[in-house]
Amino acid sequence: MQILEVIRISISTYFCQVQASGIDTVSLPFNPIKLFLLVLWAYICMYFVQRLQFSPLMPYKYKSAVYIITLFTGPIFWLILLIVDTAKKSAQTNKSIFELSMQLIKKAMETIKSKTLKHSRHGSDIKLFDSSGRNFDEIYGHSDNKRQDNRILDLTENIIANALDKRASDILIDPKDEISYTIRLRIDGVLRTVKELKSNTCKAVVNSIKAISSMDISEKRRPQDGAFIAKKDKKTSSFRVASAGVVNGEKLSIRILNQDAGTSTLMDIGLTKKQYSVFTETMKMPSGMILLCGPTGSGKTTTLYAMLNEIDRSTRNIITVEDPIEAVLPATSQIEINTKADITFAKSLRSILRQDPDVICVGEIRDEETAEIALRAAQTGHLVIATIHCDSNKTALIRLLDLGISPLLLSSGLTLLSSQRLLRRLCKHCKKPARISDSLIEEFKKIGLKDYSHIYKAAGCRHCDGTGYYGRTAACDILPVNEQLKNDIRNIELASDVNTENRLQIKSRLRKEALKKVAVGITSLEELKRVIG
Repeated sequence: MQILEVIRISISTYFCQVQASGIDTVSLPFNPIKLFLLVLWAYICMYFVQRLQFSPLMPYKYKSAVYIITLFTGPIFWLILLIVDTAKKSAQTNKSIFELSMQLIKKAMETIKSKTLKHSRHGSDIKLFDSSGRNFDEIYGHSDNKRQDNRILDLTENIIANALDKRASDILIDPKDEISYTIRLRIDGVLRTVKELKSNTCKAVVNSIKAISSMDISEKRRPQDGAFIAKKDKKTSSFRVASAGVVNGEKLSIRILNQDAGTSTLMDIGLTKKQYSVFTETMKMPSGMILLCGPTGSGKTTTLYAMLNEIDRSTRNIITVEDPIEAVLPATSQIEINTKADITFAKSLRSILRQDPDVICVGEIRDEETAEIALRAAQTGHLVIATIHCDSNKTALIRLLDLGISPLLLSSGLTLLSSQRLLRRLCKHCKKPARISDSLIEEFKKIGLKDYSHIYKAAGCRHCDGTGYYGRTAACDILPVNEQLKNDIRNIELASDVNTENRLQIKSRLRKEALKKVAVGITSLEELKRVIG
C-alpha cells in the first residue's frame, strides 16, 4: 500500500508541475494504479501455478486443467483446494478442521522461520565430512566464498540437520515421479514425508550426499554403499548410505547410527526387574552364548551395547566385531568389518580367539562359519553375545539349524535367547484414557492383569509433533535355554526335517509382554497391533 501511495503522489506532483508550467495537459489512455495492480495479480497467479506444480493437493492427471484455472484465479482456487484437502483429512483422521488448520499454519511458520534463520546465518550449524575427514569445500576444491552452488550444499546440510533434530533413524530420498522427489524421515519407527523437491534440485542433493559418502556420482544404476559423518553442536553422528537405481531416478537410503547406544543401560531399554535379573545373572557366567533376535530396526544393537555397559570392563577383556561400529565403548577393543579389505566376521573371530578374550560380541550372525566359530567359542570358556535377524526365539533356532549348525553344538553352546520389538511410547503431555472391549479384558485376566485403569490412547500435541507418541521402549521375550530345551534341540537329527518346528515346543511371549506395557500406560493398543499384530 505504501508503494501505491508513492506512485499516486508522484503522478499528482507531475501533473501539478505540468499545469504550473502552462503546458496543456493530455489525459493518459490508462490508469497507472490499475495497470500496476493488473501486473501484480498476474505475478501472483503465476506464483501459485508454480506452487501447485509440486503440490500433493491435486492428482497428476488433473494438473493441466488446474494450471489454467489457477492462472486466472490465483490464490482463490488455491484456497479452495486447501479447504477441500483439510476437510478430507479431517474426515480421515477424526480431527477438527480447526486443529488441522492450526497445524498447517504452524508448519508454514516453521518453514518461514527456518528459511529466515538459514539466510540470517552464514551457512549451516552442521558440517558434513567423509570417512577421511574431508568436508564439502575440500571435496569440491574451492573455498567457502567461491562455492558454485551454495544453495544445494546448504539444502543438503539442512536435510541432515532436520533429521537429527527430529530424532530420525533413517532418511529416504525417493523419486515420486518424473518432476519431483520426496524426502521422508523414519521417526520412532514410522515414516513421515517432510519435504518435496523439484527433480533437478533433489538430484543435485543426491549427488552431494554421494560425494561426501565417497560414492561414484556418475554411476546411477548399480547399487552403491558409502558412509559419512556430521558434526553438530559439538556432537558427532555417523551415517550409512545406500543407493539404488529405480524408476524415474535414483533412490538414497541413509541410516543414522544411534550414537546414544554407548551410554544406554538394560533398565533404559524397558526391561522388567525380573528380565533384568535374568540378563545380569547370565552375563556373570564365564561361558555360553546370549543370542538377541529380532527383525531390522528392532533395537538389537542398542540392547547389545546396554549389555556390554553392564559388564565390568576393568576385570574382563571385551572384544567386539561389528558392521559398522555404531558407538565407541571405553576399555573395549572394537573391530569393524571391511569386506573390501577381506575383514569378515569369520576371519575376525578366528583372530580374536588368539587375543585372550573374556567376552566376545558378534554384531550379526550371517553365515554357518560365523555361527559355528561363535558357538565353539561359547563352549571353550568365553561369554559370547550375538545378534541374528529373525522373527522369534523359535525361528532363531530353526535358522541356525538351517545354516548347518549341528543340534549337539547348538544345544551345548546356547545359554539365553531374547527376541524383541520396539513399541512407541505414548506422549506424556497428551495421552488420553482409552475404552477397552470385553474380549480384551478377558485377555488381560488370562495373563494375570487385573487393573485396567491405566490404559491410554494417542492424542497428539506440539511436543510429539501431532503423532501422540514420543520415544520407544522394548518388549522382550526372554527364553533361558534349560535342560528340557537342550534335550529337544539334541533330538533334532536333520535341519531339513519337516517336524523340526513341531519338535521345538516354544511359545512366543512377545504379545504378553507388550500387553503389560499397555496395561501400565506406556504404549497403546493401536501400537501393539501395528508392531506385533
